[in-house]
Amino acid sequence: MALKPDRVESYTDISFFMNTTGERGGVVVHDTTGVGASMDDAGAVVGYPNGTDLSGLEPAGVLLNDVVNYDLTRQHLNWHRDEVQVGNKVTLLRQGQVTTNVVDPDVAPAAGERAYFDAFGRFSNADVAGSTQVGRFLSGLDSDGYVKVDINIT
Repeated sequence: MALKPDRVESYTDISFFMNTTGERGGVVVHDTTGVGASMDDAGAVVGYPNGTDLSGLEPAGVLLNDVVNYDLTRQHLNWHRDEVQVGNKVTLLRQGQVTTNVVDPDVAPAAGERAYFDAFGRFSNADVAGSTQVGRFLSGLDSDGYVKVDINIT
């Protein structure tokens, strides 16, 4: 899973922590157990949906970092990949455009269709129960499986 570098980042958010590993390019949701309200409150947590049920989950943004779990006494983070250690702040895209391959493999989106997220944080053109529209597709899938998406998470 990945993001291509051709992005438009109109509005990003660095208010949230992520306590699980995850690859950039998908839609993360608010952790409903989190109660953090300030920039340094560790209760403000996001993560990928659990894969089963979307009810009650609201999108927080598109994850722009790879979240990894390294032994930092043996290896450093790869700054060129914009890696972040588990438990640290992540960057979320709330408004802009991304080219990503984090797309539900069972759908073939077309330009102009509404973009939703599925139970794994992948983009989809199917409005599944509990999902929320997060934007609009600006292209269909290319030969490498990437699609351009206009993101608007309010």
